[in-house]
Amino acid sequence: MQTLFNRLGFILIFIIAISCGQEKASQRTVSDFNQGWLFSLTDSTVEASDPSFNDSSWRALDLPHDWSIEGAFNKDNPAGVGGGALPGGIGWYRKAFKLQKADSSQLVFIDFDGIYCNSEVWINGSYLGKRPNGYISFRYELTPYLNYGDIENVISVKVNNDQQPNSRWYSGSGIYRNVWLVKTNKIYVDQWGSQVTTPTVTEDSALVHLKINLQNRLDASEVSVSHKIVGQDGSEVAIIQNEKVQLKEGKNELEAQINVDKPRLWSVEDPFMYKVITSIEQNDKIIDTYSTSLGIRYYEFNAETGFSLNGKHLKIRGVCNHHDLGALGAAINTRALERQLEIMKGMGVNGIRTAHNPPAPELLQLCDSMGFIVMDEAFDMWAKKKVEFDYSQEWDLWHKRDLEDLIKRDRNHPSIFIWSIGNEILEQWDSTGTTIAGELASIVKSLDDRPITSALNDPQPSNKIYQSKALDLVGFNYHHQDYEAFPSNFPGEKFIATETTSALATRGHYDMPSDSIRRWPIRWDLEFTEGNADNTVSAYDNVSAPWGSTHEETLKIIEKHDYLSGMYIWTGFDYIGEPTPYTWPSRSSYFGVVDLAGFPKDTYYLYKSVWTQDTVLHVFPHWNWTEGKTVDVWAYYNQADEAELFLNGESKGIMRKQGDDMHVMWRLNYEPGTVKMITRKNGQQISAKEIKTAGQAAIIKLQADRSEIMADNKDLSFVTVSIHDADGNLVPNASDLIQFKLEGEGQIVGVDNGDPTSMESFKAEERKAFNGLALVIIKSTSKTGELKLTATAKGLESTTINLQSK
Repeated sequence: MQTLFNRLGFILIFIIAISCGQEKASQRTVSDFNQGWLFSLTDSTVEASDPSFNDSSWRALDLPHDWSIEGAFNKDNPAGVGGGALPGGIGWYRKAFKLQKADSSQLVFIDFDGIYCNSEVWINGSYLGKRPNGYISFRYELTPYLNYGDIENVISVKVNNDQQPNSRWYSGSGIYRNVWLVKTNKIYVDQWGSQVTTPTVTEDSALVHLKINLQNRLDASEVSVSHKIVGQDGSEVAIIQNEKVQLKEGKNELEAQINVDKPRLWSVEDPFMYKVITSIEQNDKIIDTYSTSLGIRYYEFNAETGFSLNGKHLKIRGVCNHHDLGALGAAINTRALERQLEIMKGMGVNGIRTAHNPPAPELLQLCDSMGFIVMDEAFDMWAKKKVEFDYSQEWDLWHKRDLEDLIKRDRNHPSIFIWSIGNEILEQWDSTGTTIAGELASIVKSLDDRPITSALNDPQPSNKIYQSKALDLVGFNYHHQDYEAFPSNFPGEKFIATETTSALATRGHYDMPSDSIRRWPIRWDLEFTEGNADNTVSAYDNVSAPWGSTHEETLKIIEKHDYLSGMYIWTGFDYIGEPTPYTWPSRSSYFGVVDLAGFPKDTYYLYKSVWTQDTVLHVFPHWNWTEGKTVDVWAYYNQADEAELFLNGESKGIMRKQGDDMHVMWRLNYEPGTVKMITRKNGQQISAKEIKTAGQAAIIKLQADRSEIMADNKDLSFVTVSIHDADGNLVPNASDLIQFKLEGEGQIVGVDNGDPTSMESFKAEERKAFNGLALVIIKSTSKTGELKLTATAKGLESTTINLQSK
């Protein structure tokens, strides 16, 4: 997917080039403001906001940055095990920078994409404000307080994540998303100052409606405004030129309509993007240029037929994901997000729910360009708290502003099809739920017309949020047993499974027998308390939380009925924190279809066999057991009508899926050797797979997801580390400690192995393998050249891999 990564980079460069080009007439520049910060994890007083404060002993770093992920796991950390057992605290960031004297004629803003949490910002000692919400994006104007020429400016940011727990999962801490310095003329398009809609779309034409919020810091002025629509292939498809506009001082709202002939419609298979380029001209000079994303598509949720996109029925096959990036913590990285989405696409996923908060802008840009149906979620709680220090404390003062900012920031993304105003909100059980839901829906509808839902974990007609009549889609969290009664219980309503499944698994771990379903835990106060469990969960699809289901149980029902518009699985990836069904020493979840390191669990191939047209044959478990043990062998397959299993050349029978079953199973007495499976259709072989008993660990293998990365100080290569025997077979229980050495212009920024109980640091140059696998994440610098990664372990043959930074 190198091309996708490059495309996003191109789009950013394109925007900045438009802003900075035009013979230097345009006055808007958007600069990456992530480099050259100083940081201290300290309880320092407000003195650190003073420009003269001595920060010479502080640590130099670049943003985005998450200080919690650098800490040690400890069950006594205030975030608790649910929050990942990592530290919070109070951190300060400072940056000194200079501006040219020519900049004094401009307006200067700083844009923060997200700071966790309770951030306060000063410029040259002047207080700019506070933003409690750790997920929201926001801007401050710096203009009145700036120095120009040789006098430095100092920006100071205090981040207070000391009062914990304030989240039900791992939050991270710090300026963990990107920061931008924006300079504009005194006539400019405001932050998130455009809205593009497509009220009429056919295959022959599309009507594009554009609203622009133009700010004028001068007296009444006349400007010329033009718009053009450009495709991602560079084609210019429509233009409105030089409309004269009389501006008043302050805010001016402009509107335009543009027709696009023969539009290329955005879809999950072909997510074609346009841009609307708005240019503001005065006295024959362009004084501002602003780019608005545009994807042309139409869709419908129907109570009887479910979801359709561009007139074609489409089942939403989605996942919920938390915002952490495994070993990288909460610190945003575009390539890490892209890798996650690539892995999800590989199993047939076409939808993402941003559980349970505003996402990073980069995630939505990727979903636009890669083709995902996004449910953009605002809140995990309203006025009633779920944990001691959560957002409910700020609800009264901040929820309206935060929700408005979310909608205005995100509404031009064609990937967003649904707004969620809340997840498992406690007010659904009392009358305040009706009032608040109505208020929130009114805020959303005043800014955008896409459907609204709320994720209801008590999805009954008596639910107070449902009774508000504010929801366009009735969102079920779990309750799969009630899906088939939905049309009678909610007549005429439209359905979305906002959260499903909560199945549990440890990658590569298997308990026998596999054909009895277990709901864990039944009693939180008795089961799996610290010290009385091994903190593993069988990777057969037979374990779930008591409120959920196995993967197959829910998947069967969703796929069966068209009126069930789709589902969002809990979760696509394991995440840090919330280690249901266990407590310490588990510190990350078991819910993911993919583990924390990005290695698929077995059920990944269940979905791949149902949701994709790829030929799938996945056989498990491994074949290293005690002689004579009874072992269940499962297979997920498609494109075939039967599967035959052989053990050491002897057929153990032919199996066919029965009814709506999505897997087949054999029960064997273990003997070492080779398990082979063949699938056939109409007697013709479709695919074959072998699993052999592995010998002693002997060899380390390295495989990079990308051997070439960009020398931009941001790009990543994810290197899979696997342990094999002398014949090349993966050793399924290998746990060797592997040492890593990187030579060249790059750095190791994370290591992992997918083990939810590992207390090893993510920020290290060594890692134990877990069930045969580990991961190393390599980051580029700004210099080009060759990178050489070497992996060594006691008693094993070392290996190297070469990467190129270009």
